[in-house]
Amino acid sequence: MIAHGELAAWLRLLETPGVGRESARRLLAAFGSPQAVLEASTAARRQVVPAGPAAALEREPATLAALLDATLRWLEAEPQRHVVTLGDPDYPARLLATADPPLLLHAAGRLELLAAPSVAVVGSRHPTRQGLDHARAFAAHLSRAGLAVVSGLALGIDGAAHEGALQGPGGTVAVVGTGLDQVYPRGHGELARRIAAQGLLLSEYVLGTPPLPGNFPRRNRIISGLSLGTLVVEAALQSGSLITARLALEQGREVFAIPGSLHSPQSRGCHALIKQGAKLVETAQDLLEELCLPTTAAAAAGPREPATGGNEDEDGDPLLAALGWEPVTLDALAARTGWPASELNARLLELELRGQVARLPGQLLQRIASA
Repeated sequence: MIAHGELAAWLRLLETPGVGRESARRLLAAFGSPQAVLEASTAARRQVVPAGPAAALEREPATLAALLDATLRWLEAEPQRHVVTLGDPDYPARLLATADPPLLLHAAGRLELLAAPSVAVVGSRHPTRQGLDHARAFAAHLSRAGLAVVSGLALGIDGAAHEGALQGPGGTVAVVGTGLDQVYPRGHGELARRIAAQGLLLSEYVLGTPPLPGNFPRRNRIISGLSLGTLVVEAALQSGSLITARLALEQGREVFAIPGSLHSPQSRGCHALIKQGAKLVETAQDLLEELCLPTTAAAAAGPREPATGGNEDEDGDPLLAALGWEPVTLDALAARTGWPASELNARLLELELRGQVARLPGQLLQRIASA
């Protein structure tokens, strides 16, 4: 575990008001360690950073002692809790190669996942049923192939990706926008506990950091930076997932997108990415092949890999064939089949209960591809 004095120096450097990540990084590059930065004179620090940050480090933050005590107690409470600093042997090499690597990471769970080959799976907080199924199935296949799945613990696609990844040995990494003593959103408390036990929770924010809006776009650079590539499952045109995709491109990583319905707002972000050069994927195997990653025996032995479509009449069901793969109104479906409303509604209810049809906003119906 990190030494008391070293941890105190890191927290003071990073939490002193007026210093910031850029100044902290420049001071570390010049002096070599946070202890050396603090031991240097203000005049020496002014040779590296502006006068404000240089002078601010003369004063210990009033909250430092409490934060240090809380962090030490948090570390001692569980053996799988860690603080990983820049230059630590456990610091992930892929993240270190990015333009803005976090200087300190809090981690809870399987620390070895920081070095594992990984793929980010991200998407909308308000996905369709099909999007959730795709996220869960793609993540499960990738995890069975030996890859860790990285996401942000948000509602929607992120949560489904973590759940799918927990089905395989690859595991999952949840990069959060709060301190690790908190869970956001609260509804993911049980999922966060499962990830801490079977995967890895990760944050650059100190304990006690609340879910501030600016933290979540900032943490996206860690999601993409840890990963060999980023898969966007569903995203509107104004979406945090597109921020993650842009960051991945800036970091020299691959971006993948799953196409969707022409009529779904949640597909427009993916279609925009594909127009801009993202790789269109229909199966998890497409992604593995693009990254030149082998399929492990566990993946080969697992359930059939996810696909985004299929033959309309593969089940021999005339109603599924009439539905096709685009969202459709009940009136349009009645016109296609010629069935009376009572019979049509009864058959649709049966298909809903079997998980083959979902109802969308706007009184639309959509067929669900099986995973």
